[in-house]
Amino acid sequence: MKKLIIILLALISLQLSAQDLPHFKKVVKSLSSAKFQGRGYARDGANKAGKYLVKEFKKAGVDEVTVQPFSININTFCGAMEMSADGKPLRAGVDFSMREYSPGVKGEFPVYHVDTLNFDPDAMLADLAKPENKGCMVCCDFWFTYKHGKVFSRLQKAGECANAGLLYTWAAPIKFFKAYGEKVVDKPIVWVTPAAIDGVKSVKLNVDNEFLNDYGLFNVIAKVEGKRHDGCYVFTAHYDHLGNLGRKVYYPGANDNASGTATIVTLAEYYAKNKPEYDMWFVAFSGEDANLRGSTYFAEHPSVPLNQIKYLFNIDMIGDDNPAIYCEVSDAGMEEFPKFEAVNAEGHLFTKIDRGALAANSDHYPFAVRGVPCIFLENQEGSAFPHYHTPADNIKTVKFDSYEPVFKLVTGFIAK
Repeated sequence: MKKLIIILLALISLQLSAQDLPHFKKVVKSLSSAKFQGRGYARDGANKAGKYLVKEFKKAGVDEVTVQPFSININTFCGAMEMSADGKPLRAGVDFSMREYSPGVKGEFPVYHVDTLNFDPDAMLADLAKPENKGCMVCCDFWFTYKHGKVFSRLQKAGECANAGLLYTWAAPIKFFKAYGEKVVDKPIVWVTPAAIDGVKSVKLNVDNEFLNDYGLFNVIAKVEGKRHDGCYVFTAHYDHLGNLGRKVYYPGANDNASGTATIVTLAEYYAKNKPEYDMWFVAFSGEDANLRGSTYFAEHPSVPLNQIKYLFNIDMIGDDNPAIYCEVSDAGMEEFPKFEAVNAEGHLFTKIDRGALAANSDHYPFAVRGVPCIFLENQEGSAFPHYHTPADNIKTVKFDSYEPVFKLVTGFIAK
């Protein structure tokens, strides 16, 4: 009986030191709070979040925590953010947002609606040259402009056409991005929902932008020493997000990517309590939403030689409830991929592991192209997914279903 009690207590202790859902929820809630203003590149949001993570990793009991500074050039929108359509006020982040490389804009402008059913580029340009269309905002579905990029790119440049700017329609919920914010084009570009702009004759805009040169950011790097040092595992997640859209709106980013960041914090705590065979590195990247700048910098200036990485796990947007999990795997990581499938099947963790083509869509990519075995894990198409890159990606909409199976999938793979 005594032996049985000891075994049961040992099992309970092991369970308690494994995945820690309350701690995970606490970190997600903290990172997505108003305190960090969307963890963006202005109002010091991302850097405040980074300092918070330094403390969290130290509390987790890791052996070492350092920061890796780098800088970016980035366009931001933290000032005026007002728009109305035919006199009706529109809501920032709901009815409209800004293209990340847009300049600021002030004034009232007629709207020219592009005829996409009978589209003729020459006829449109001739129309825009007419006096009555001078200084207009050209309105068109974004994907149509993408398809006809050559002609619409001319409308972004000063001196090419007499239009004042562009209105890109995008189905609700309206998105906001930062990936190409390292530049500013000549004319303003506004995302707007079709419902907000349909049949509208004029719009009024009052938008401020501020371009930040050499804005300082940093990656947070934690280490748990293993029993041997001839290889290591690396866990990554980006902690930055989109920041602000005007003075009042911020993007909490609870799913994207407070969820992934909280996961690697609890993984650090787990391995600090259960000494691993190999060194474990935990890297919280900044600058992901600015075109993978933090992870690219780390891959170029690694804390550990890339050829020593046995496997890298990039965890991004797992705060959702889809019973399946999406992944991307580097060429170098494919040899070990069947182990993930085996762990998943044995543990009945996800209904399937849906593997997609490798893409430059998160922080695994700079490592994948450098020959590092790695996997990207993301929960797509659940009830939280539609809210990503909107102000509604918050603690109320984020889901916690995927945390424990992701934790078990990763730790089970390493155990194998």
